[in-house]
Amino acid sequence: MKICVVGGGAAGMMAAVTAARNGAEAVLIESNEKLGKKIYITGKGRCNMTNFCSPQTFLTNVVTNQKFLYGAINLFPPEKTVEFFNSLGLATKTERGDRVFPLSDKASDVTKTLEKELTRLGCDIKLNTKVKSIDINNGKIVSLTTTSGIVLCDKVILACGGASYAATGSDGNGFSLAKSVGHTVTNLYPSLVDIKTKEDYSLAGLSLTNVNISIVDYSGKTIFSQFGEALFTHDGISGPIILTASAYINKQNINGFTIAIDLKPALTNEILDARILRDFSINSNKTFKNSLNGLLPERLISVIIEVTKINPDKKVNQITAEERAILVKTLKNFTLTAVKIGDLNTAVVTSGGVSVKEINPKTMQSKLIENLYFAGEMIDVDALTGGFNLQIAFSTGYAAGLYAATEK
Repeated sequence: MKICVVGGGAAGMMAAVTAARNGAEAVLIESNEKLGKKIYITGKGRCNMTNFCSPQTFLTNVVTNQKFLYGAINLFPPEKTVEFFNSLGLATKTERGDRVFPLSDKASDVTKTLEKELTRLGCDIKLNTKVKSIDINNGKIVSLTTTSGIVLCDKVILACGGASYAATGSDGNGFSLAKSVGHTVTNLYPSLVDIKTKEDYSLAGLSLTNVNISIVDYSGKTIFSQFGEALFTHDGISGPIILTASAYINKQNINGFTIAIDLKPALTNEILDARILRDFSINSNKTFKNSLNGLLPERLISVIIEVTKINPDKKVNQITAEERAILVKTLKNFTLTAVKIGDLNTAVVTSGGVSVKEINPKTMQSKLIENLYFAGEMIDVDALTGGFNLQIAFSTGYAAGLYAATEK
């Protein structure tokens, strides 16, 4: 049986390996000049391969269509992903938050490991080849028309990625192919992406640790809140908390939403005020602008002074209780105004894709065309940061490869 896998990313490579291991003749078609191009940039070049947690915990980190992934995650859970790579000679390590990385800290080693196994299994890898059309006869796929010619096939697995980071090959072509054979593609949204803000405090590159960030809508309702890390960018804010927030708010128009940052979440207003009073008494002859070093990152001090409107040259022993209250409020509720979230081309993953209503959740088989399967980011599923999206790619790729090879 000849199975053509379209897309040489994480899902596609796993699908091709699994299909070949189960007796199929696997052909892997990739539009780029090399496999796994998006893998190279994941985890800041280190590749957060998976999250070493139970399937139950895993599913709580899936944002879209959680139930659809129940079968695939239980069939090929994070534990099996680690075992799979370890068995092929790739040593791994587990870091904070159960995030799994190659021991080498090189994303390229993940791709090389998969590529080596594909070669060992005799998979036909066609690089620099784009699928132009899916050719159907009597309701079944018979061949693929590519830029390198026609490829005959018994079954097809579409694992073309989403529409984020187009430079890596995720240019949305897979969605066009799915639509061409009658599948529904839901609206596409950027996920795990930065938020653009109205204010420009020139804080790009400043990292905030141990803060709490809340997203508040027009009505004053808090729609997201989380403790952790954030990072200012040249036109807004990013970092782990913001990427997570984007997964929950990306389907809304967030222009005008408030991003409220509690810079001192461990302290109540009263305790923070007492701390400030103590600092002021120790530095009683210092000016306000020179008294905040123990409380804030240096680059943030001028911004806090600007927001509080307290005279920077005023001696701290002359600062009033009212001014101190303003300072406390600002530190506990430093606000930015959201304009929009970043676009698809800068998003880590695409939210949206081929409708899960048209895919068998156990086998990843199309409900419309019996010899068509799907895997990875093409499917309308997405998760939070921490290795969850790559695990979705591996799990759905494994399921698609297994069932495409073993079902008649």
